[in-house]
Amino acid sequence: MSDVTLAQQLPQKHRGTVGQILAWASWDWGSAAFNAVMTTFIFTAFYLTTDIFGGADHASQVLGWSLGVAGILIALLAPVAGQRTDHSGRRRLWLGINTLVVVVLTASCFFVLPEPSYLLLGCGLLAVGHVFSELASVNYNAMLVQISTPKSIGRISGIGWASGYLGGIAALLILYYGLLSPEVGFFGISDENLKYRVVALFSAAWIAVFSIPVLLVIPENRADSEEPKIGFLASYRKLFQTIARLWRDERHTLYFLISSAVFRDGLAAIFTFGAVIAVGTFGFAKGDVLIFAIAGNVVAAIGAFSAGYFDDKLGPKTVIVISLVGLLVSAVVLFFSSGKTLFWIFGLLLCLFVGPAQSSARTFVGRLAPVGAEGELYGLYATTGRAASFIAPMLFAAFIGWFGSQRFGIIGIFIVLLAGLLLLIPVRSPARA
Repeated sequence: MSDVTLAQQLPQKHRGTVGQILAWASWDWGSAAFNAVMTTFIFTAFYLTTDIFGGADHASQVLGWSLGVAGILIALLAPVAGQRTDHSGRRRLWLGINTLVVVVLTASCFFVLPEPSYLLLGCGLLAVGHVFSELASVNYNAMLVQISTPKSIGRISGIGWASGYLGGIAALLILYYGLLSPEVGFFGISDENLKYRVVALFSAAWIAVFSIPVLLVIPENRADSEEPKIGFLASYRKLFQTIARLWRDERHTLYFLISSAVFRDGLAAIFTFGAVIAVGTFGFAKGDVLIFAIAGNVVAAIGAFSAGYFDDKLGPKTVIVISLVGLLVSAVVLFFSSGKTLFWIFGLLLCLFVGPAQSSARTFVGRLAPVGAEGELYGLYATTGRAASFIAPMLFAAFIGWFGSQRFGIIGIFIVLLAGLLLLIPVRSPARA
């Protein structure tokens, strides 16, 4: 791995045109259909984990194990996949291939019939889709340095994150008001279970359509003619050599990967358990949750987009620290609160700070990445995130078990965010120019 970083080598003018930046952000917009619609708010919550599939507890357990196995596969495959596309000149090609697989798997969820025997099929499709979605995001994130400079990477990353949130909002609005809420939805569909299966077809089409621009507009990365071709297993040997070199020469990069893995697990837990807490602790109905989800995505988009400016001016570490402090304060207030009004206020504040933390974590890696090794570092970024992804869910469940109330799960998430902040503080900020 070269010691020459993005901040040292990239030209200072804008590398990407407005059209290229919008085409790149369009992929984030499209991928929201898998993340927000399929795995968070609609297909899993309102269909796959209901009594139809053997009871909510059983179905949720099967889904959890399936996604856990998917996480292990991502941790094993992501850095090697990123490393190999860095040098082969096939980053865009593999983004397209991985995205296509996600589209096919998402569409296949239409065949998950409302019978308990189809639970494994549904969980399996989502789990494998999750693997390929993460592999695609490794290549997608690495493209960020192709269209940005150290002075613009924060704003462009913020545009991408904001686009993802807004894409989720648009998809949820269309599905809720056009298909799920009316007695008779699109194409005359009135059967409730069929509506959720059609959600899968809609999501697949959404992902496919909005992934096309990045594949047409962003040029393929150049192949490294000096890098010898190595086999798949040999790629792991090179990966371990890279980790050893980072520990020896760029230790703060490893420190950031570890700290970000912890606080990103806390950020993920906010979205994973936010709806659960809203219903179980603050008395939200199903419709209230969807409306809050839409509002939360709007606020998160605003936060991510505006934080891009401060990222370029102040650096990503400052933005992340401020965001984590804001999240911790909001979590404390929510813990001692009751009623929907306070949840709306401080729940939306949580969303406001989540977006900047996510966006600036991505640009932090982009600023650290040696030229020609962006995919490998983003692969390690994905792997460390997966390695820590059990912490917040376990603490959330443990505190509920210890105190007998769902409200105390908030403390578990608080601890993870606090640990991530404390681990981040000693990490040296990357160069911005």
